[in-house]
Amino acid sequence: MLDYERQVWEQGYQHIAGVDEVGRGCLFGDVVAAAVILPPGLILEDVDDSKKLSAKKREQLYEIITEQALAWSVAAISADEIDRINIKQASRLAMKRAVEQLEVAADYLLIDAEKIDSKLPQLAIIHGDASSQSIAAASIVAKVTRDRLCAEEWDSMYPEYGIAIHKGYATKLHRERILEFGPSPMHRRSFLGKLLSEQQMLF
Repeated sequence: MLDYERQVWEQGYQHIAGVDEVGRGCLFGDVVAAAVILPPGLILEDVDDSKKLSAKKREQLYEIITEQALAWSVAAISADEIDRINIKQASRLAMKRAVEQLEVAADYLLIDAEKIDSKLPQLAIIHGDASSQSIAAASIVAKVTRDRLCAEEWDSMYPEYGIAIHKGYATKLHRERILEFGPSPMHRRSFLGKLLSEQQMLF
């Protein structure tokens, strides 16, 4: 998980930021990105693609990562902005803001399958969250941050949709609740075209 980092350290860079986002495919809520700079040479056991880990394990690793990191930050882009600029650009913007908010400036970026608008040297790695410790750490921080928003804030704002259960993804339950109650202000209208056209056919 440190092969990419070692190659960059050997080029003389010190502060490598792993960057990733979560919530790209959701029907509801913000897309959330994280940037994490870990100390050179640090090995974190069990850090992996956040999708492969249990919620309990992600929470444990979140505490370790945020404690051990030289710097970390998160940034979110709202559903309204996602609708306005599209999800790909919103994901990139969230990543860019996360990098810019780091308290220790990054000098190189390892990004999960994306490029962002930055003058910093960067490498886009396909499945980076499964092959780079820095990106995996960012994926965990982003995932835990977004899941907490779903469970602790958004679910109580819009309890009828079951956000704490499905985290805004297009599950059967979520689609049924959207058809029953209509979209909330935090639903991504640009993602709901087909579903809402089905709703109009029902009435």
